[in-house]
Amino acid sequence: MIPNNPKIYHIVHISKLSAIIEERFLVSDAEMQKRPQVGVTIGMQKIKNRRLFSLLSSHTGLHVSDCVPFYFCPRSPMLYLFWKDNHSEITYHGGQEPILHLVADLRRVVDWANTNYLRWAFTNSNAGSSYFEDYADLVHLDKID
Repeated sequence: MIPNNPKIYHIVHISKLSAIIEERFLVSDAEMQKRPQVGVTIGMQKIKNRRLFSLLSSHTGLHVSDCVPFYFCPRSPMLYLFWKDNHSEITYHGGQEPILHLVADLRRVVDWANTNYLRWAFTNSNAGSSYFEDYADLVHLDKID
């Protein structure tokens, strides 16, 4: 069942908060790679690299890395990896304490993106994986388990 007000979640290291506040929005990984390093990166570089070349089918020429990643689940799977601190592909070893959980209303975000002529999409599984389906219409929210 689709909630009336679905939320989306993004995790970020606290060291990036001042840049987010200054910019007044989140920046995609593709954009971050063009800038000098700001704050601590917490994601897996292998997944970030794969997202650079993974195209979304819902928008011509849009790569996964061109979008800011959000989860539909309030607890990111990455948090467990940070807690265990034993995954060979994670270079961040600072634990969960400095990780911020940003929460937004999905419908408001989509309205904002549409008003600002920005492309958006969601996937039915992790967009960093080798296989996923993506959608750019909220009518397909039922595709998420």
